[in-house]
Amino acid sequence: MRERLIAAFVGLAVVVVALYGVPRAYIVADQAFFSELRKIERSADLLAVLLPDAAMNGHITEEYLGELVQAGERIEVRDADDVVLASAGPLLTGHPDDISVTRELDDGSIVTLERSGLTVAASVADAVMPVVIIGLGLVLFSALAGFTLARLLSRPFQELADTAGQLGNGKFDLEEKHYSVPEAQEISVALHSSSAALSDLVQREREFAANASHQLRTPITALRLELEDLTLWKETPPAVTEQLTHSLKEIDRLSTAVSELLELARGQRLSDAREVDLGLIATRAAARWERQITADGRDIFTHGASLAAVINPGPVHQILDVLIENSIAHGAGTIRVVPADAGTHLRLTVSDDGARPMHTNIFTRRVSQGPGEGIGLAVASELAEAIGGHLVLGAEERTTFNLMLPKRELAGVPARQLV
Repeated sequence: MRERLIAAFVGLAVVVVALYGVPRAYIVADQAFFSELRKIERSADLLAVLLPDAAMNGHITEEYLGELVQAGERIEVRDADDVVLASAGPLLTGHPDDISVTRELDDGSIVTLERSGLTVAASVADAVMPVVIIGLGLVLFSALAGFTLARLLSRPFQELADTAGQLGNGKFDLEEKHYSVPEAQEISVALHSSSAALSDLVQREREFAANASHQLRTPITALRLELEDLTLWKETPPAVTEQLTHSLKEIDRLSTAVSELLELARGQRLSDAREVDLGLIATRAAARWERQITADGRDIFTHGASLAAVINPGPVHQILDVLIENSIAHGAGTIRVVPADAGTHLRLTVSDDGARPMHTNIFTRRVSQGPGEGIGLAVASELAEAIGGHLVLGAEERTTFNLMLPKRELAGVPARQLV
């Protein structure tokens, strides 16, 4: 903005100088030239009056003419037969601006007064110089005025840009500033109103997250304690104890998932990255859903090869659960969960034999009306972004989801901790 304002002022000054200053300079130059011409003519008229008296007294000599001649001029007197009687001053060099004026005296002799073009050009330059100085001064003044005005006009918007940046970084206690520029004042009022509204919204969301955390954790903890007590009863059959132990693990996973989703809702980036085995994660995900898939008459296949990754395993488990559940509900045929090293990144693929979804907004958060993905895939996509990954729909004809995870090393780990 500042550069454009300065350029506009300087451009306007250049246009003014071009439209007014240049023609004015030509006019002044012509006036100066004709002024020099009139001076020579008056001087020649004066010589025509003085020389006849001097001729009668025999005083027309080079010394006499030398007293009359000025710098850059030459006087030459010839008789009626064109014989030079006397002269003074240097010969002219043939400059285009040389001025020569001739006067005939009463006795038929001729006096010629010449002025050098260099002298005339110097006089013209002296006359034009003020116009040039005024033009350059106008351009310089416009540049300074443009710079000053640009700073005054751009300063409010720069401050507003900083305020918007602070608002984007989560700082809502912004001081409302007042500006003399109406547009800047309107933006300042809008930003202050937005910051107050966002502060209130974030505060309510945090309170909701805290309340939700308490309301969800309390029954989950109570349920876990009851199931744990059942596993310790002597009357509980071993098969039931085994199933209860498995349920306790799922409850712990549910509690972890609740915590991570609440962190995501609060805008926190899920951390706690450690070295894990994506092959083992895929195998466990398949095992969790194998009973339900088999009951539906379908199969689930996983590639159990070890593939190390430095990532938070909790969100990866949740994403795989969402994708497998989506495949059960909307897919067909065998479900495949395959980890792979893609070179620049790691990839977890969940696919089935169903047709690829035609719409491209499957990761958009929305309420499902009838058959559809609902918010499950949207949550999975947000979880992937929260751990530094990306969830995409593959280009294959059959339904294929690819969870792309970054390749990175965990410094300071003495041994692999595969989860």
